Amino acid sequence: MGMPFFSAGTDPGSSLPEVLRRVGHDPFAMTGVMGSDHGLDIPHATTCVAVKYADGVVMAGDRRATSGNLISHRFMEKVVEADRYSAVAIAGAAGPAMEMVKLFQLQLEHYEKVEGQSLSLEGKANQLSGMVRSNLPAAMQGLVVVPIFAGYDLRRHTGRLWTFDVTGGRYEEREYVATGSGSLHAGTVMKVQLRADMDRSTAIDLVCRALWEAADADSATGGPDTLRAIYPVVAVIDSAGYQRIDDADLKTRYETIAAQSNR
Repeated sequence: MGMPFFSAGTDPGSSLPEVLRRVGHDPFAMTGVMGSDHGLDIPHATTCVAVKYADGVVMAGDRRATSGNLISHRFMEKVVEADRYSAVAIAGAAGPAMEMVKLFQLQLEHYEKVEGQSLSLEGKANQLSGMVRSNLPAAMQGLVVVPIFAGYDLRRHTGRLWTFDVTGGRYEEREYVATGSGSLHAGTVMKVQLRADMDRSTAIDLVCRALWEAADADSATGGPDTLRAIYPVVAVIDSAGYQRIDDADLKTRYETIAAQSNR
């Protein structure tokens, strides 16, 4: 396919999904009936969390994907860098969620090239909201995608968090957010242990503890697996940008949590 050209009245502007629709490639078009209600066990991502701290935000997600009562994948990465200063954490139907994240990454890059500047953090949240809303026909057939969006706002010099519902509604959270099957347990841990003046290390410890407790109470949430060296994906986003915490650091933190839990 060559470069598409549009007249002044039909120019889709900097919206990549709209460009795709205009050339006949709607990224959210549904064909046929799908979902677990119709005999298909779709892999689902489970628990993701995010929390604000003094200098930014921390996001984390476990690594397990489930199909019904089976573990379909042990190494799934649910926290994905959207651009240098933002990230998306996914829960829900794994396939559509990953496709949505890829399209979102392309949309941010497309906007920057067309407009000559990066989209604001709130604008990014709005773009992701539109993509979640466009997925509503699939959600009605069981392929629900419920992401978390977080990043560092270069204009306000602070971290910010958003959660979404299946209709595309977006809601900014002031302190923390949890989504997925273990969100009740993870959210309770963060609510109880949250501190307004947390530093980076304390915030990382908090999301690790939240996922630990979620995995202990929710079979669909995967805990740290020392035998296979599988640990949650944990990322920090601050004025320096997106930084993923390495597994060696997480191993030490989870050893400390395990020691405290065995007392």
